[in-house]
Amino acid sequence: MRLLWIIYLKILGWKISDQYPYHLKKFVLIAAPHTSAYDFFLALAVRSYLRIYDIRYLGKEELFKGPFGFIFRKTGGIPVDRFNKNAMVDQVVDLFNQNEKFVIGLSPEGTRKRVERLRTGFYHIAKKANVPIVMAGMDFKNKKITIAPPFYPTDDIDADMKFILNYFVDLQGKIPAYGLGHLKTP
Repeated sequence: MRLLWIIYLKILGWKISDQYPYHLKKFVLIAAPHTSAYDFFLALAVRSYLRIYDIRYLGKEELFKGPFGFIFRKTGGIPVDRFNKNAMVDQVVDLFNQNEKFVIGLSPEGTRKRVERLRTGFYHIAKKANVPIVMAGMDFKNKKITIAPPFYPTDDIDADMKFILNYFVDLQGKIPAYGLGHLKTP
């Protein structure tokens, strides 16, 4: 499969900055802008290209039902009840505490639609689990995947969220209108 994903990325012209923190055993990986279902396939291709098969991700439980549910489980998906948001942070923190090695990939927007602010669940997970956050940018305009150095959230959530938003704000998603560019501040 890896060879097919590499050919796929090459044909489409994607470049990947390989700054992935292989040395870290636990962290929260956030990828943005998340504007299309296509992002999932791009993530699978990049994961294979970088040989990082241990990333888990959260998905709405509906995806795990029916004939294709096995695909989401096989690719590292963890089904969640989207309507029980309060318990979700604690459930993921428990997964960090129960595993010697654990990486969770999340979208800071929490949806593929246009948002007016980033969600903070990923931030609270990292803070409570005492793990760093790694940001991965998907820039469809320049066909480039970037990976930022890990950072630990501080006690200043506003400054940290501004730092995170600034990393993603100039990147163009597959559907530009759903991206984060409108949240750019002077």
